[in-house]
Amino acid sequence: MIVQTCINGARSADFHPQLPLDPETIARNGAACVAAGAAELHVHTRGPDSRESLAPAAMDRTVLALRRACPGTLIGVSTGAWIENDDERTLAAIAGWSELPDYASVNLSEKAAPEIMQRLRQRGIGIEAGLASVADAERLVRLDHGSQVLRILIEISEQALDEAFAVSDGIEAVLERAGMRRAILLHGENATVWPFVRKAAERNWSTRVGLEDGRQLPDGTTASGNAALTAAAVAIFRAGR
Repeated sequence: MIVQTCINGARSADFHPQLPLDPETIARNGAACVAAGAAELHVHTRGPDSRESLAPAAMDRTVLALRRACPGTLIGVSTGAWIENDDERTLAAIAGWSELPDYASVNLSEKAAPEIMQRLRQRGIGIEAGLASVADAERLVRLDHGSQVLRILIEISEQALDEAFAVSDGIEAVLERAGMRRAILLHGENATVWPFVRKAAERNWSTRVGLEDGRQLPDGTTASGNAALTAAAVAIFRAGR
């Protein structure tokens, strides 16, 4: 049961003045989040033009900077299909990484998810199986990777709270029927961030917050940055213990 900080995601610089995009700023931001209580960091690496990139040069610089700034902290990255926009280029990039993250998120909604999971396993990188729908959960079950993933990431994009909870409950039901007993990290997005932080705390699941998922604090005000979002989530978890 941890709080992970997702420090930038696919957001553009105009989303928040403190959004970290280059390796040095990402590393400083990561260290501040760890100091605020984050147990892990999730990052979307960026190239020199600040665009998302899985290229070895971008990945190696960013992961190395985080390792130096946050020794002992687990570091995760995204493998989203939109980043390289080409499945073969994504697979080639993973094969070329020198500074390996501890785990990588794989979206089960994406066509090449099985191949990407296999490539990550070959590199010794843990897998966060990203499930955004019941169909994603059913695909994970069919692939029989439930016992091979580091954790299951239930990530809800629906903004109407009743719909969001329904999707989350449906995913959980599929996993329960399949007997998948893996660690779960639950998170929402924008309007549903804090309801899902609270639900995760109630269920003794992990959660994540950060500028990838939203910029508002529980009271609706805009956070000063990732560290403030992290501290708010940690406070909710501690209050529930």
